[in-house]
Amino acid sequence: MTNHPLLFLLAILVPMLTACGPAENTGNGPAPAATADAAAPPGRLPAGVTPLFYHLDLLLDPRRDDFSGSVAIDIQLDDPAQQIWLHGKDLRVNSVVATVADGRRITGKYEQVLDSGVAEVSFAETLPAGRFKLRMDYEGDFDRNLAGLFKVEEQGDAYALAKSESIQARRYLPGFDEPGLKAPFAIGLTVPEGYAAISNGREIKRESIGNGLEKITFATTRPMSTYLLSLSVGPFDRVERPAIPASEFRQEPIPLTGYARRGRGADLNYILDITPRMVEIFESQLRRPYPFEKLDIVAAPQWPSGATELSAAITYREQRILVEGQEPAPGARLALLGVHAHEIAHMWFGNLVTPPWWDDLWLKEGFATWGTPLALTLFEPQGGHDLNARVRAIGAMQLDSLASTRAIREPIEDNNQIRNAYDAITYAKSLGVIGMVDQYFGASRFRPALGRYIEAFADGVAASPDFYSVIGEETNTPELTETFRSFVEQKGVPQLELALDCNREEAVVAISQARYKPLGSPIGDAPVQWSIPLCLRSEAGTQCLMLTEPQQTVALKNGQCPNWLLPNADGSGYYRWNLAAPQWLALLDHFSELTPAETLSVIDSAFAAFEAGTLAEDTLLDVVRKSAASDKRQVVVAPLTYLHKYRSNYVSGASAAAFRQFASALYQPVLDRTAGSADNEDKLLYSELLSFMALSAGDRAARRQLTEKAAAFTGFQRDREPSALDSDLYQAALSVAVQDAGQEFLPHLLRMRSQLDDPRFDNASANAIGAADKPAQLDTIHQLALGDAVGAREAFGLIARAMAEPTLRQQHWRWLRDNFPAVLNKIPVQWRRQAPAFARSFCDRQALEELRQLFEQYGDLAPGYQRSLAQTEERIRLCMAQREQGAALVAAL
Repeated sequence: MTNHPLLFLLAILVPMLTACGPAENTGNGPAPAATADAAAPPGRLPAGVTPLFYHLDLLLDPRRDDFSGSVAIDIQLDDPAQQIWLHGKDLRVNSVVATVADGRRITGKYEQVLDSGVAEVSFAETLPAGRFKLRMDYEGDFDRNLAGLFKVEEQGDAYALAKSESIQARRYLPGFDEPGLKAPFAIGLTVPEGYAAISNGREIKRESIGNGLEKITFATTRPMSTYLLSLSVGPFDRVERPAIPASEFRQEPIPLTGYARRGRGADLNYILDITPRMVEIFESQLRRPYPFEKLDIVAAPQWPSGATELSAAITYREQRILVEGQEPAPGARLALLGVHAHEIAHMWFGNLVTPPWWDDLWLKEGFATWGTPLALTLFEPQGGHDLNARVRAIGAMQLDSLASTRAIREPIEDNNQIRNAYDAITYAKSLGVIGMVDQYFGASRFRPALGRYIEAFADGVAASPDFYSVIGEETNTPELTETFRSFVEQKGVPQLELALDCNREEAVVAISQARYKPLGSPIGDAPVQWSIPLCLRSEAGTQCLMLTEPQQTVALKNGQCPNWLLPNADGSGYYRWNLAAPQWLALLDHFSELTPAETLSVIDSAFAAFEAGTLAEDTLLDVVRKSAASDKRQVVVAPLTYLHKYRSNYVSGASAAAFRQFASALYQPVLDRTAGSADNEDKLLYSELLSFMALSAGDRAARRQLTEKAAAFTGFQRDREPSALDSDLYQAALSVAVQDAGQEFLPHLLRMRSQLDDPRFDNASANAIGAADKPAQLDTIHQLALGDAVGAREAFGLIARAMAEPTLRQQHWRWLRDNFPAVLNKIPVQWRRQAPAFARSFCDRQALEELRQLFEQYGDLAPGYQRSLAQTEERIRLCMAQREQGAALVAAL
């Protein structure tokens, strides 16, 4: 997550597990076999029914409102049964026939039992144990809200696309919609003549069947999970590139093709240009070949997430990868590189080796997130990607500091809770933990073991115990495995308290570990213990140790008392730390001697100590001032998240001017230095600071500058200047202009949304509309949020931004509560569980009670909401509990 002033919006849009024994089902193994009269399984399907092969044949015509087809599944049945459980949601199944080994055809009945998509298939007679083929003919309606097999319309054309992850394939395929139930797929699609059709296998046959339709047959896939199914049909531009050449690890070239909606094929050039090198890097680092016969890059006109790693057909929301012209804006480029490397990493982590159930999601998302900066650093060594990774890992500590957080790996026993695992814990905490292990134990020891893990489980499934076993055997390092276990299977951030004792013959440091908790936290005092790879640095050098006890005393290098001590050498440790006040001051005297990653650790631990009530506000402000003098963008902007929070919650009246002066003194010299720079990092730093100064600090000059840029770019009361604004500043500039350029700018912006074919502008302008601060515009905003002029994703962003705008927050909150069912129906299906986060900008008891009442009334409409509700409630309570700290900091300005 970037440190952008619109932090509330970014936080809830985020581009989410303990080992248990066999006595109970906690997600580590299949559920026990179910009897015919057993209740429908809310989570994993019962054991003993295994799909072996799928034959899928569908008619997909995006000009229609429905689809139809059939699926024939080869199934292994362990025991005789007259009923089985599988998945299917909102489908009309017209016929069910099971063909058993002796050739008998036994009719069946399909019935959806749970709203999560668990279905029962019962048969006219008992099926014998062994292999049988289950054929179902069915039909369904294209979803219009970006779920399952959905339909979208852009520039007069209709497209059909399948969003299968995580449990969306059941919306268009009755089958076994679990990651561990992998099987090959043979797919045939009937589509309008001349339309592009994309799936996981390469197209091997296309034939006309009359009535303006064609039948397309695709090659049979490797075994794969249903969540990786790709189906896309429409008048796409097809961009064929030379095949990615054979490599040391692969004998055959890889056909490379891009797809974008009609008229936008040329905008795929940038991502297609960089793809061969990306694949080469991952192959060489993992020493394993790219695992599929082709690679398609699909720019979806609309997509509920940023991208999805559909096997051999990676699909992106088009605004993430389409580039007009030669070079994207620096922030957009960084995002493109990041999402592309992440999705390519998934071809090995997740697609080739798959977690058996969603409690092990970290084995695909965590390793793909960790692999991203490694690949990008090789792609462009001076790009700062390793530092970006450290920023992201530290960012996870915000969520991990809550009592209501989750462990990287913990049981998931209900389908409605699966999407809660797609959070910063799974992605960014995993990144931090894996990076810490890699740094401490050494790439030469850890990474070959990782390659062995991929080799051992290729085309199969692997859970965390499987991973621990292989890594342990290959490295012969028990401490490495134990580090993973302790960080993966318990929640929270380790907090290290270090006390330097120089009154002995040899200087020592006493170190204690506990779970970090800020003031007002409900986290208890129960002992928690991690195996922590710890490295200390001082002027005497670096010394490392494994911290495995609640308290340990360590003799320092050379026995000398250091002038200063840094408890996170290289900044790679996933923990926070605290020192006595004199040691803090001594360390800050040497701030400029620290590496950028180390300074990020200092900044995070300083803010954490302040919010825990153990660091003085003057010391914290010294840290902020020193960070602003850094020559690294990531270090300069690291405090902005916190400063924005304090400005929003604790600054009012006369203190607003003091905050503005403080921010200007720190950041205006940096803006002056980076203005007009040709360096991408300088450009991005300039955009981030200008946005912060305008939207968080309220700096009038910054607001005038952004308003002028927005007016020129959109042609407001003048001729339009397309070069006046790059996409990195779209949202900030448009938001300020909506507030400052006069009442007529909002209707002008709405007109421009219909005239410009720019997906990044569409998204940013929708969010900017939510920033409107004039009561007369409330009806316009609310009608837009629920109308057809903005899509489901854009509606979510608009409402989130509106709820973050203090001027009209109470009016938006009343409207939201009065129209909550309509709001839930408008936003993407898989985002409804995050609806409690609309209220996270509040800092008062009344809103807390109103939020609780809202979900008591409407919670059933947002399955899986409980986690988000608990976290939002806790954030509001913490905000109230830290008023005194916030006021002290503001006073210190």
